[in-house]
Amino acid sequence: MEANRTERLRERLQAELAPTVLEISDDSHLHAGHAGAASGGSHYSVKIVSEKFQGLTLVMRHRLVYDAVHEMINKAEIHALAITAIAPAEAA
Repeated sequence: MEANRTERLRERLQAELAPTVLEISDDSHLHAGHAGAASGGSHYSVKIVSEKFQGLTLVMRHRLVYDAVHEMINKAEIHALAITAIAPAEAA
């Protein structure tokens, strides 16, 4: 089930943001016993490099990521999302 959830997360981010780099880490095991973990939602960290972030503020970049996965958040499939959002020109 977790693998399917991670794959759905990957598919949505790829479809919406066309990233050149997409790294997803399921950090749920670090939050065992946490109230959000009890609801079945997962904790993820994502690193995304996308041309769509070029010229945008950090808040605007995060909004694009949240917009891409809002359905998963609303269904409590994602409880927490740590985001690193970078434009290709900023990637080292």
